[in-house]
Amino acid sequence: MVEVSVTPHHKNRWLASAGEINGRTWLGLFGVFLAVMASGVGENASKFALADIQGGMLLSFDAGSWLTTCYVTGFVIGSGFTPCFWPTFSLRRVALTMCGIYLAGGLLTPWLGEQYGALLAVRSLQGFAGGALPPMLMTVVLRFMPPLIKVLGLGAYGWVSAWSATLGATAAAFAFHWGWSGYFYWNLPLMAIAALCIGYGLPQDPLRLERLRQFNWRGLLLGGMALGMLTVGISQGERLDWLNSPLIYVLLLGGGGLLALFLINEWYHPLPFFNLQLLSKRNLSFSLITLGGVLLIMVSLVNITSGYLSAIQGYRQEQTSDLMLWVALPQLITLPIVAIICNTPRVDCRWVLAISLLLMATACVLAAQLTPEWNGDTFRVIALLQAIAQPMAIIPLLMQATGGLLPTDGPFAAAWFNAVKGFAATAAGGAIALLSRQRGDYHAGTIADGFGSAYSRASGSAEQLAQLAARQGHVLASADLYLLVAGLALLLTALILVMPTRIYPPRSVAA
Repeated sequence: MVEVSVTPHHKNRWLASAGEINGRTWLGLFGVFLAVMASGVGENASKFALADIQGGMLLSFDAGSWLTTCYVTGFVIGSGFTPCFWPTFSLRRVALTMCGIYLAGGLLTPWLGEQYGALLAVRSLQGFAGGALPPMLMTVVLRFMPPLIKVLGLGAYGWVSAWSATLGATAAAFAFHWGWSGYFYWNLPLMAIAALCIGYGLPQDPLRLERLRQFNWRGLLLGGMALGMLTVGISQGERLDWLNSPLIYVLLLGGGGLLALFLINEWYHPLPFFNLQLLSKRNLSFSLITLGGVLLIMVSLVNITSGYLSAIQGYRQEQTSDLMLWVALPQLITLPIVAIICNTPRVDCRWVLAISLLLMATACVLAAQLTPEWNGDTFRVIALLQAIAQPMAIIPLLMQATGGLLPTDGPFAAAWFNAVKGFAATAAGGAIALLSRQRGDYHAGTIADGFGSAYSRASGSAEQLAQLAARQGHVLASADLYLLVAGLALLLTALILVMPTRIYPPRSVAA
């Protein structure tokens, strides 16, 4: 009788742990997951489809660029500051409010082409709502999922984070069939279903309006302005030629100064948005540093590859989306496998992270061998390495960031993690655009200087020489950037040796 009672418990401990959550709460968890996926993929889809959106709304390139900038700025601010509202108004209320704002923004945006100011305001609000949702997913996982399967929930968060960048091109190609307005409408049914699941499934915590008496209004003003100015400066930096533009100079310098004042305020305020004292935990600090680096690598691989295919091979978004699927779809298999491996006590997740970074470095070194003849098919092996490496990075980082934290620290950890995620992705895009242009101009100039006279005598066309030099310069610049990103991956690998301590997967007392 003893064997009969013990053995099934041992074999089915995963299912038994999942059974600790009732079906209603599972539905709420699914709703938050679906909302995060809809907002994340929708954001990246609009970036890939920006040219079609500009044409449909009769916007110039400069005017259209602000659509992305406003959304991203709202996203970064929402990621960092909304977690502080959850204890006051409850997760359920805040989640439903953000889903409603996102839905309204998506419905209104295509009709505001002639009202440019209102259009930018709506895009900013929609971005704020979209940015508020990812921290909720991390928080509900930490709060509601039992210890034994908590890492699987963190894996779901990592899956969404990785997919939002790689599946954006595919979603844009899918939405293209409904015309340019489809880029704003396609994910709204998903968000509506998510809102219904959240409203029914998540428990309703009581209001704690007394917290408003100590609300950090000064921190909200300083931090919101700082993140907003820095994000706008980075997003528009390449278009306006960075520090040669007075606007970019003021935004970056002013944003940096306000950020310093904000951090001073956060250190002393009793209800901070970002608990700076948490950074004394080595694992959390390491996770935030490495997360920024990993996101830079992930965004760089996508941007460099898509930029090369567009500039050299003339690929459109639907053609690029086929390659992105080679990164996104295998993660449906690799991510749960990595989650199960990291949930094994005998496995040190630090070395899983190290293997991931080495795979990313390998992918970058292989990609650096590109030539003007490479096409999308040539990048498939590199895409598969990305598909394996990305979940092997995200899940260990989440475990390192959340391991050893108290339940009350959950909102702060979510705020830190998602603010870094949102800002790092923006910074990576700006850095890649700047370095790509600089290295491309350098290589094009060198080629033109070295072979200009001989080519001109042979062909008599300076314009052909300029086109050839620019084409080859872009290829060489892409190779340089791949090697630079590979070096970053190796540097982060070395950091594992000195900074983080080992984290064991969470376990209940019975397990």
